[in-house]
Amino acid sequence: MSSRRMLSIAVFAAVAVAVPVAAAAPSTAAPAPAHSVSGYVGSPQEAANNKAFYDAVMKSAQAKRAKLGNKTAAVTVVYSTSRAPSFRTQIARSAQIWNNATNNVTLAEGSNYDFYYREGNDSRGSFASTDGHGSGYIFLDYRQNQQYNSTRVTAHETGHVLGLPDHYSGPCSELMSGGGPGTSCTNPYPNSTEASRVDQLWVNGLN
Repeated sequence: MSSRRMLSIAVFAAVAVAVPVAAAAPSTAAPAPAHSVSGYVGSPQEAANNKAFYDAVMKSAQAKRAKLGNKTAAVTVVYSTSRAPSFRTQIARSAQIWNNATNNVTLAEGSNYDFYYREGNDSRGSFASTDGHGSGYIFLDYRQNQQYNSTRVTAHETGHVLGLPDHYSGPCSELMSGGGPGTSCTNPYPNSTEASRVDQLWVNGLN
């Protein structure tokens, strides 16, 4: 997750999101090549990339809602798991966690999606990425999800979609502390402050 190399700026702004957590990854996940996930320290670039991803998803969700003619309804952010079949259970669980914690935005799986999940091997670990034009994805790394709790990893990365930054120095009770508390932290839930912040960002679909 950290010490991530940026993807070509002409193609993607990589949102390096360090989010390891303790539980094994899906049993169907292919073994990852040997690589280490370095310590979690944020950077201004990572923060800017996370914000860009949130802005892109917000823009996409708002555009679809505007077509429905209801600009004050709670926003529904649609995702796809077709490119991350091994993690469907964790993704569904993280969506349920966020939907239970917030009121102004709902995550739902569907074909007309605002972002999608991908799986594979990457030395950067799991991260979020966007092209800045309403198209983005969350990448779930096999090795990282074997080292850390996979639902926490997924819920943390999804937190970036909803507008939350990393806070690696936070305690395990903070979802956005990601891998900062270490592999023993398995908490997949946002605390009340994080949930309230998401509701503030998505109130009437406006940030």
